Amino acid sequence: MVISAMMADQPPPLEATPILNEVPLLPHMVNGDTTQQTVDQWGGWYSQQNPYSVPATRHPPAHLPINTLKRSRLWDGAHGEGDRILIDRFSSASLPPCLLLDRDPRWRKQCRNRQVILVQVNPGETFTIRTEDGHIQCIQGPAHVPMMSPNGSVPPIFVPPGYVSQVVEENGVRKVIVLPHSTEFHPSMHPPPPHVPHYMHPHPALLPHPPHPVYPPVPGTGEIPPQFIHQHPPPPSPHLYQEQESRSHGRANFVQRDERTLKMQEHLKKRLKDRQASGHTNNKMNSPPSSPHKVNNSSSTNVQNGLGKGQQGSGGQIKQKQVGKARGSPVPSGDSGMGESDTESRKSEELLSFSKPTVSAIQARSAVVSWSPPVVSQSEETHNLTPTTFTFEVAVSNSGKNGKFKSVYTGEETTFTLPDLRPATDYHVRVSASSSSTKETVSELASFTTESCEPDPPAAPKVVNKTKNSLNLQWKSSNDNGSKVTNYLLEWDEGKNRAFKECYYGHQKQHKITKLSPSTKYTFRLAAKNDIGMSGFSETLVCYTVGIVPPPPLSPRLTEAGVTWLSLKWSPPNGVSSDDSLTYILEMEEEGSDYGFQAGYNGDELSCTLKDLRRSTSYKFRLFAHNTEGKSGPSEVVEYSTSPDKPGAPSKPSVKGKIHSHNVKVTWDPPKDNGGSEISMYVLEMSEASAGNKWETVYSGPTREHVCAHLKPGTSYRLRVYCIGSGGQSQASDVLIVQTAAVPPGPCHSLCLASKAKPKEVSLQWDPPSTDGGSEVTEYIVEIANCDQDERKQVYRGQTLECTVPGLLPGRTYCFWIRAANKVGLGPYSEKAEISTAPGPPDPCCVPLLSCKTATCVVASWEIPACNGADVSEYRLEWGQVEGSMHIIYSGPLLSYEVKGLTPATTYYCRVQAVNITGAGLFGEIGMITTPASVPAAVSVLHLLEEDQMEAPLPLSTCLALHWEEPCCHGAEVLGYNIEYGEKQISTVNRVTSHVLENLQPDTLYRIRIQAFNSLGAGPFSPSIKAKTKPLPPDPPHLECVVFSYQSLKLKWGEGPSRALIANPTQFNLQMEDRFGRFITVYSGPCHTYKMQRLSESTTYFFKIQACNDAGEGEFSEVYAFSTTKSPPPALKAPKVHQLGDNICEVAWEPLQPMKGDAIVYILQLASGREVDQVYKGPETSFRFTNMQTNCEYRFRVCAGRQYQDSTGLQELYGPYSPSTAFSSQKQELISQCSDTGPDLTKSRRKPLSDEQFAFLLLIIFATVAILFAVIIQYFVIK
Repeated sequence: MVISAMMADQPPPLEATPILNEVPLLPHMVNGDTTQQTVDQWGGWYSQQNPYSVPATRHPPAHLPINTLKRSRLWDGAHGEGDRILIDRFSSASLPPCLLLDRDPRWRKQCRNRQVILVQVNPGETFTIRTEDGHIQCIQGPAHVPMMSPNGSVPPIFVPPGYVSQVVEENGVRKVIVLPHSTEFHPSMHPPPPHVPHYMHPHPALLPHPPHPVYPPVPGTGEIPPQFIHQHPPPPSPHLYQEQESRSHGRANFVQRDERTLKMQEHLKKRLKDRQASGHTNNKMNSPPSSPHKVNNSSSTNVQNGLGKGQQGSGGQIKQKQVGKARGSPVPSGDSGMGESDTESRKSEELLSFSKPTVSAIQARSAVVSWSPPVVSQSEETHNLTPTTFTFEVAVSNSGKNGKFKSVYTGEETTFTLPDLRPATDYHVRVSASSSSTKETVSELASFTTESCEPDPPAAPKVVNKTKNSLNLQWKSSNDNGSKVTNYLLEWDEGKNRAFKECYYGHQKQHKITKLSPSTKYTFRLAAKNDIGMSGFSETLVCYTVGIVPPPPLSPRLTEAGVTWLSLKWSPPNGVSSDDSLTYILEMEEEGSDYGFQAGYNGDELSCTLKDLRRSTSYKFRLFAHNTEGKSGPSEVVEYSTSPDKPGAPSKPSVKGKIHSHNVKVTWDPPKDNGGSEISMYVLEMSEASAGNKWETVYSGPTREHVCAHLKPGTSYRLRVYCIGSGGQSQASDVLIVQTAAVPPGPCHSLCLASKAKPKEVSLQWDPPSTDGGSEVTEYIVEIANCDQDERKQVYRGQTLECTVPGLLPGRTYCFWIRAANKVGLGPYSEKAEISTAPGPPDPCCVPLLSCKTATCVVASWEIPACNGADVSEYRLEWGQVEGSMHIIYSGPLLSYEVKGLTPATTYYCRVQAVNITGAGLFGEIGMITTPASVPAAVSVLHLLEEDQMEAPLPLSTCLALHWEEPCCHGAEVLGYNIEYGEKQISTVNRVTSHVLENLQPDTLYRIRIQAFNSLGAGPFSPSIKAKTKPLPPDPPHLECVVFSYQSLKLKWGEGPSRALIANPTQFNLQMEDRFGRFITVYSGPCHTYKMQRLSESTTYFFKIQACNDAGEGEFSEVYAFSTTKSPPPALKAPKVHQLGDNICEVAWEPLQPMKGDAIVYILQLASGREVDQVYKGPETSFRFTNMQTNCEYRFRVCAGRQYQDSTGLQELYGPYSPSTAFSSQKQELISQCSDTGPDLTKSRRKPLSDEQFAFLLLIIFATVAILFAVIIQYFVIK
């Protein structure tokens, strides 16, 4: 047998490590030339992932049969694309089978990243596989069996005991050779690999059994021929071989084995021979027990020519084998005689155990199936698997255990309700479990029988005979659902269409109903009953009794007539009920036809429409009524006619005679088809070609010609005609297009101005003539004359509707005429239009006459220019120092203007423009004049220098520093400046730009101005500025203490607000004497108050103050002395109250130390209700209060006082009161009882909160709420 593997296009890389789930390729039995092998376990290894198989195909034998029991294992080596691996086994008497890896184009599309193992079965060999449905298929050689490896790897082949494997490569083909355990091998092969094989004698239970069928046939490829399918028992347990070490990749250069390897091989050979000599019984005794099925088969099967006696068994043995494999067998942990390395290299194989499903809540049409998840049996220990990792499939069969199973559920739940079952039926159910990491497992079959129930609804009864007064009904039995039908219930409506009533009840299957009415409708229904209950009712049966022939009906009536159809209706015959089933036959006869009456309608309706009739034709009709008894007599004959059809379109209109400019005569022929009636009227419609699809009726009458008058010349008209007959209006005829003759255009409207008239030209416009004479206007002619008598002159000829007439004189009136022309000729002149030109602007003025009146004044004069038809209304004088940049300084009717405010010794330019009602004329020529020299101009910039701008410091109380800019000299150099200040005091300086005024009064406001002078005189004064000298340093203010306490002093000085309200106020420096006798500054600022903090009590402090302003710092005041007061004692803690008797209690409080030698006294107050009384004053720290009332609440508080001696005598200074202590007086016996019952009661009694504690609690609550709101706003609103 040869096993060849075909790889996919891109096989995954293989590692040189042993495969985890090693599956053997097991030969079934060998005897002579006949060999049967099974790949049950090998196929199971492949079926863990989407198994796939193809049927066996014939192949010529390539190897001789083998006569020894051998098992090979495929070496898991790396191989490239296109490589082939051949696994061969040699024997002295046969050529061994091999495992080939190759490609096949048939599988490239289906075998991506997979590997096809092609098993070649030689003649005389039998190859056994397990199919997907669990059956065993045996394939006899010669044949090829392709199998699919889903993960792209080559299956491992176990090597039998006494043999070793060797990997060689020849001509690009890799081979794994299985040789006897000796150093002799075929000379053409490479030396064996340097590894040490290990052997063991496994029990048959060691061989793993897959829980799922192996390779189902490939869909569409056919089934395995039946002559190759045989049933065989499992093989005997051969020795199992495993490899520990990995092989090298590629073409290996093998070396001879080392000495240690040879010794281990000899040792293993010896152990193997001993175990083979001991027989098969010892193996069973030393191995774990196998499954009962395997023990039975191995003990009862005899091998004869490769076939055992178990081959004669029925299919039941095969099912038993399948169930055994589904349950799994325990895998032994190893042979105690094997080495440590062999024990570590073996892998335990996991087998799933799936319990039989449980069927409960069995009803007639449903049942509940439940099952437990599969468990793993490994080393005789059971491990539960996670239920969520399995997918369950429930299959049901109602045709026996060997029948076809139908999948009804797939999911992860372990309970399912079987719906839609048949009552009283045997069912078989099985559950299969599968997951991504384990093989598919099928449970045992669970059988159950559904309950019986009421029968199914029977079929509707049938009428077997009927007369006028009776009906004979018969019916068939329905499915009894496990309980025999005992009776039938027949109900009817008594022929009144009312509720059903019982008509018959019994076990018979037929019934005759008598005493019925003729021609009456009856309705029946049937139900069946058994011992369990009544079934539902069948479908209703509607039938009629035999009646009499109906009387003749009335004649049919015409409801609507058409050209090719007539609609008729009729009523049932008199005396016939509406429930009677009648059929009507309508016969008709065409006018002029020799065929007589023929049927036109046959049915049960009371109306019909007869179609495909001839137009405008008379038809005769008669009606018959028919029932089951026969046909009635005919009705009276009536005659109706179809409507005539609308006529055809008349012929196209034609022109008769000559086409004139305002009329045309047209004629037409009648239509070829008048629609079956005479033409009563012709209608002629006309439309202008430019009017679109708008038609107007110009004639209607019986004649076939008409004169169309009042037409427009040169206009295209469309004409069409249609006719009207009894059948309606015909379609319009073809359109005739007629165009009338053209004439010259009509007169144009008078000319008018297109825009405002200009002095020398006018723009004229006009409208087209009202009529163009039927021809487009080609041009317009405009003529002009000075008056009616003057000769006309053509000024324009063209196609536009406006023109411009140039070369006219301003203020003149002209006469204009216009006429239009087309291709026929010229039209008449329009009416005269008188149009006047507008006056023009005046001519440019002459050069103005200029004369200097003073150094800053010039007189300009000019003459009147030509006015061009309109008087000059004003003159405009432009003036400027630059010829190209002048501006208007005068606008008015005068002929001269005096320009003032000029700069001496400066050249000026000017020009004049005249303006009238029409506009401004052009500017005249430019005149030029230069003004004489004069006194300097006024100083424009004069300001006071600040202190930081001076080169040297000056006494600002008596000095002012001035700065200015030199003005324009006006043609003569500036010689000096006159500075006026104070009471018109003049200070003259040379040609400088700064000066210091000295010997001024402090804190005095001065008004200062300056003027420049030259050789021609003094110029004007500059604008005056105000400057004030600074005052002298201020005197120190009076210092006083306005508020004092034991640790602070508030001082006040001067008159003014406590804070600075004006800019740059007077600054004050307050100093205090320290303990070393030095005065240090404690405050510097503009305020008039300051508070000293953190002072000592009853201590005298010394102060002095100084005032500062812009003039400088003033002198310090005299030293002032102020003293702090004594500090009051601090607040005490709440006093403690202890009841000593029924009416007496003791109040105690904490003592205070004397304050700087002053004695301390205490005041104790009692509050009862709203009254507060002082009960004690003295130096003691406790007080006994008597005359207490029982069951009353008292509040005590205490304060400390300080006694000291001053000049006025003994003084007392008291601090704040302590928190109040609440106390309730009780009887002494009650107090003792409460104290004896338990101390926890006193501890649990809550003390009332004092006012300070209650306020503090409210503050904490308010702060917590505020913080919470802030967090909420920050999180939900802002973010």
